[in-house]
Amino acid sequence: MTLQELNAVPRYRAEAELMKCCGSTAWVRTMTGRRPFANRERLLRAASEVWWRLDPADWLEAFGAHPQIGQQKAAAPTSAQAQAWSAAEQSGMSRAGVGVITSLEEANQEYLAKFGYIFIVCASGKYADEMLSILKSRLANPPETEIRVAAEEQDKITRLRLDKLVPL
Repeated sequence: MTLQELNAVPRYRAEAELMKCCGSTAWVRTMTGRRPFANRERLLRAASEVWWRLDPADWLEAFGAHPQIGQQKAAAPTSAQAQAWSAAEQSGMSRAGVGVITSLEEANQEYLAKFGYIFIVCASGKYADEMLSILKSRLANPPETEIRVAAEEQDKITRLRLDKLVPL
């Protein structure tokens, strides 16, 4: 899809396309309402501006559109395209040994129990052991810090997915 197409499609179609990038309904609706975007830079800038104006409840909705690291399915329904992007982003898991996978599963459960939402990390370009290390280090964060760190990671993921949705 081109930026011009994103700007021109009916609202329902723009919402469906943007939902592939971020699972927050408020983010999608606000972004759709901000069309047209003059260029990709403005699209990406708007994506972050809108994201950081949302409430933590909206962030949690977006987090729910991701599978846990090492998993294939998100808790919330997602498009086939979003699932494919997620799988590609987590491709660093493909060479993980059983020990790392087991440790990730355990740390994922510990994180979920502590914070009440899944561990979010921009996994692109990261190997499983690196993600495990990041997860373990973030377990030490207090909840008010961690929600912001997770939101920063979601912002990175959203921007990467917008690059895929509207390539140069």
